[in-house]
Amino acid sequence: MTPVVEVTGTAYPWGAKNIDTDVIIPAHWLKTIKRSGLGQGAFETVRAVPGNIFDDPRYQGSPILIAGDNFGCGSSREHAAWALADMGVTAIIAPSFSDIFSGNAVKNGIVPVVLPQEAVDRLLEVAADQPVTVDLETMTVTTPYQDRFSFELDAFRRRCLMEGLDEIGLTLARDTAISKFEAAATENRPWTGQRSGYAGVAVEGDRRT
Repeated sequence: MTPVVEVTGTAYPWGAKNIDTDVIIPAHWLKTIKRSGLGQGAFETVRAVPGNIFDDPRYQGSPILIAGDNFGCGSSREHAAWALADMGVTAIIAPSFSDIFSGNAVKNGIVPVVLPQEAVDRLLEVAADQPVTVDLETMTVTTPYQDRFSFELDAFRRRCLMEGLDEIGLTLARDTAISKFEAAATENRPWTGQRSGYAGVAVEGDRRT
Protein backbone atom coordinates (compact mmCIF):
# COMPACT_ATOMS: atom_id res chain seq x y z
CA MET A 1 0.00 0.00 0.00
CA THR A 2 1.32 3.44 -0.93
CA PRO A 3 1.98 5.72 2.08
CA VAL A 4 -0.30 8.76 2.34
CA VAL A 5 0.98 11.84 4.13
CA GLU A 6 -0.53 14.70 2.16
CA VAL A 7 -3.22 14.80 -0.52
CA THR A 8 -3.46 17.97 -2.60
CA GLY A 9 -5.48 18.66 -5.72
CA THR A 10 -8.88 19.33 -7.14
CA ALA A 11 -11.81 17.79 -5.29
CA TYR A 12 -15.17 16.50 -6.49
CA PRO A 13 -17.57 19.01 -4.83
CA TRP A 14 -20.42 16.51 -4.63
CA GLY A 15 -21.94 16.74 -1.17
CA ALA A 16 -24.57 14.02 -1.69
CA LYS A 17 -25.85 12.39 1.50
CA ASN A 18 -26.51 8.74 2.38
CA ILE A 19 -24.50 7.38 -0.54
CA ASP A 20 -24.48 3.62 -0.11
CA THR A 21 -21.97 1.11 -1.43
CA ASP A 22 -24.33 0.04 -4.22
CA VAL A 23 -24.16 3.57 -5.61
CA ILE A 24 -20.38 3.61 -5.23
CA ILE A 25 -20.03 0.30 -7.10
CA PRO A 26 -23.15 -1.57 -8.35
CA ALA A 27 -23.58 -5.24 -7.43
CA HIS A 28 -22.98 -6.58 -10.94
CA TRP A 29 -19.35 -5.43 -10.67
CA LEU A 30 -18.72 -7.66 -7.65
CA LYS A 31 -17.92 -10.77 -9.67
CA THR A 32 -14.28 -9.78 -9.93
CA ILE A 33 -11.69 -10.50 -7.24
CA LYS A 34 -9.23 -7.99 -8.69
CA ARG A 35 -8.89 -4.48 -7.35
CA SER A 36 -7.98 -2.99 -10.72
CA GLY A 37 -10.56 -1.90 -13.26
CA LEU A 38 -13.36 -1.18 -10.80
CA GLY A 39 -12.95 2.55 -11.29
CA GLN A 40 -14.82 2.14 -14.56
CA GLY A 41 -17.91 1.07 -12.64
CA ALA A 42 -17.63 3.59 -9.81
CA PHE A 43 -20.79 5.72 -9.51
CA GLU A 44 -22.17 4.06 -12.64
CA THR A 45 -25.76 5.16 -12.00
CA VAL A 46 -24.66 8.71 -11.25
CA ARG A 47 -22.57 8.82 -14.42
CA ALA A 48 -25.58 7.73 -16.44
CA VAL A 49 -27.02 11.22 -15.90
CA PRO A 50 -25.73 13.81 -18.40
CA GLY A 51 -23.64 16.57 -16.87
CA ASN A 52 -22.72 14.55 -13.77
CA ILE A 53 -19.81 15.74 -11.66
CA PHE A 54 -17.66 12.63 -12.15
CA ASP A 55 -17.44 13.13 -15.91
CA ASP A 56 -16.93 16.88 -15.65
CA PRO A 57 -13.49 17.64 -17.20
CA ARG A 58 -12.79 20.13 -14.40
CA TYR A 59 -12.75 17.38 -11.79
CA GLN A 60 -11.83 14.15 -13.56
CA GLY A 61 -9.00 12.38 -11.80
CA SER A 62 -9.42 14.38 -8.59
CA PRO A 63 -7.73 12.75 -5.58
CA ILE A 64 -10.31 14.12 -3.13
CA LEU A 65 -14.06 13.57 -2.89
CA ILE A 66 -16.24 15.85 -0.79
CA ALA A 67 -19.43 14.03 0.16
CA GLY A 68 -22.39 14.33 2.49
CA ASP A 69 -23.41 12.68 5.73
CA ASN A 70 -23.38 8.87 6.15
CA PHE A 71 -21.10 8.13 3.20
CA GLY A 72 -20.51 4.45 2.46
CA CYS A 73 -23.60 3.08 4.19
CA GLY A 74 -25.22 -0.16 3.04
CA SER A 75 -23.33 -3.39 2.47
CA SER A 76 -19.83 -4.20 3.71
CA ARG A 77 -18.40 -4.77 0.21
CA GLU A 78 -14.74 -3.81 0.12
CA HIS A 79 -15.15 -3.34 -3.63
CA ALA A 80 -16.47 0.15 -2.84
CA ALA A 81 -13.08 1.19 -1.50
CA TRP A 82 -11.34 -0.64 -4.36
CA ALA A 83 -13.41 1.27 -6.91
CA LEU A 84 -12.69 4.65 -5.33
CA ALA A 85 -8.97 3.91 -5.12
CA ASP A 86 -8.96 2.72 -8.73
CA MET A 87 -10.52 5.99 -9.91
CA GLY A 88 -7.75 7.88 -8.08
CA VAL A 89 -9.49 9.00 -4.88
CA THR A 90 -7.09 9.13 -1.93
CA ALA A 91 -9.13 11.17 0.55
CA ILE A 92 -12.85 11.57 1.23
CA ILE A 93 -14.24 14.43 3.29
CA ALA A 94 -17.70 14.05 4.83
CA PRO A 95 -19.59 14.79 8.08
CA SER A 96 -19.77 11.05 8.82
CA PHE A 97 -19.01 7.61 7.38
CA SER A 98 -20.30 4.09 7.76
CA ASP A 99 -17.97 2.36 10.24
CA ILE A 100 -17.31 -0.60 7.94
CA PHE A 101 -16.66 1.59 4.92
CA SER A 102 -14.30 3.80 6.94
CA GLY A 103 -12.27 0.73 7.94
CA ASN A 104 -12.19 -0.58 4.38
CA ALA A 105 -11.09 2.83 3.14
CA VAL A 106 -8.07 2.95 5.45
CA LYS A 107 -7.09 -0.61 4.50
CA ASN A 108 -6.97 0.55 0.88
CA GLY A 109 -5.02 3.76 1.41
CA ILE A 110 -7.95 6.19 1.46
CA VAL A 111 -8.14 8.86 4.19
CA PRO A 112 -11.66 9.24 5.68
CA VAL A 113 -11.82 12.83 6.93
CA VAL A 114 -14.71 13.71 9.24
CA LEU A 115 -15.55 17.42 9.45
CA PRO A 116 -18.62 19.36 10.67
CA GLN A 117 -21.26 20.11 8.03
CA GLU A 118 -20.34 23.82 8.11
CA ALA A 119 -16.74 23.01 7.16
CA VAL A 120 -17.90 20.62 4.43
CA ASP A 121 -20.21 23.31 3.03
CA ARG A 122 -17.30 25.74 2.88
CA LEU A 123 -15.07 23.19 1.14
CA LEU A 124 -17.82 22.45 -1.40
CA GLU A 125 -17.84 26.15 -2.23
CA VAL A 126 -14.06 26.48 -2.50
CA ALA A 127 -13.55 23.22 -4.42
CA ALA A 128 -15.62 24.55 -7.31
CA ASP A 129 -12.49 26.26 -8.61
CA GLN A 130 -9.68 25.84 -6.08
CA PRO A 131 -7.58 22.90 -4.82
CA VAL A 132 -7.89 21.39 -1.35
CA THR A 133 -5.17 19.89 0.83
CA VAL A 134 -5.54 17.07 3.36
CA ASP A 135 -2.46 16.82 5.60
CA LEU A 136 -2.01 13.84 7.94
CA GLU A 137 1.07 15.38 9.57
CA THR A 138 -0.87 18.39 10.86
CA MET A 139 -4.29 16.67 10.74
CA THR A 140 -5.79 19.59 8.85
CA VAL A 141 -7.69 20.38 5.67
CA THR A 142 -6.66 23.67 4.10
CA THR A 143 -7.47 25.81 1.05
CA PRO A 144 -5.74 28.68 -0.79
CA TYR A 145 -8.16 31.04 0.98
CA GLN A 146 -6.50 30.28 4.32
CA ASP A 147 -9.32 28.01 5.46
CA ARG A 148 -7.98 25.56 8.02
CA PHE A 149 -10.07 22.76 9.47
CA SER A 150 -8.71 20.28 12.01
CA PHE A 151 -9.88 16.67 12.01
CA GLU A 152 -9.27 13.58 14.12
CA LEU A 153 -8.25 10.08 13.13
CA ASP A 154 -7.47 7.03 15.24
CA ALA A 155 -3.71 6.94 15.89
CA PHE A 156 -3.39 3.37 14.59
CA ARG A 157 -5.23 4.14 11.35
CA ARG A 158 -3.16 7.30 10.89
CA ARG A 159 0.04 5.31 11.26
CA CYS A 160 -1.14 2.68 8.78
CA LEU A 161 -1.94 5.35 6.20
CA MET A 162 1.27 7.32 6.67
CA GLU A 163 3.46 4.20 6.58
CA GLY A 164 1.47 2.43 3.88
CA LEU A 165 0.65 -0.57 6.06
CA ASP A 166 -2.23 -2.97 5.47
CA GLU A 167 -2.72 -6.22 7.43
CA ILE A 168 0.01 -7.99 5.47
CA GLY A 169 2.37 -5.06 5.87
CA LEU A 170 1.74 -4.93 9.61
CA THR A 171 2.53 -8.64 9.92
CA LEU A 172 5.70 -8.38 7.83
CA ALA A 173 6.84 -5.42 9.92
CA ARG A 174 7.02 -7.80 12.90
CA ASP A 175 8.74 -10.59 10.99
CA THR A 176 11.82 -10.54 13.24
CA ALA A 177 9.77 -10.77 16.45
CA ILE A 178 7.59 -13.54 14.99
CA SER A 179 10.64 -15.55 13.88
CA LYS A 180 12.24 -15.21 17.33
CA PHE A 181 9.03 -16.35 19.02
CA GLU A 182 8.72 -19.40 16.76
CA ALA A 183 12.37 -20.33 17.30
CA ALA A 184 12.00 -20.05 21.09
CA ALA A 185 8.77 -22.07 21.03
CA THR A 186 10.46 -24.86 19.06
CA GLU A 187 13.39 -24.91 21.49
CA ASN A 188 11.32 -24.83 24.67
CA ARG A 189 8.50 -27.11 23.49
CA PRO A 190 10.04 -29.36 20.83
CA TRP A 191 7.16 -31.83 21.07
CA THR A 192 4.78 -29.29 19.52
CA GLY A 193 6.53 -29.75 16.22
CA GLN A 194 6.55 -33.56 16.34
CA ARG A 195 3.87 -35.76 14.89
CA SER A 196 2.22 -38.05 17.43
CA GLY A 197 2.77 -41.74 16.81
CA TYR A 198 -0.47 -42.77 18.49
CA ALA A 199 -2.47 -42.62 15.27
CA GLY A 200 -0.40 -45.44 13.83
CA VAL A 201 -0.82 -47.80 16.81
CA ALA A 202 -3.30 -50.63 16.25
CA VAL A 203 -5.95 -51.02 18.95
CA GLU A 204 -8.44 -53.73 19.64
CA GLY A 205 -11.16 -53.73 16.97
CA ASP A 206 -8.94 -51.90 14.48
CA ARG A 207 -9.58 -53.46 11.09
CA ARG A 208 -6.60 -51.86 9.39
CA THR A 209 -3.98 -54.25 8.01
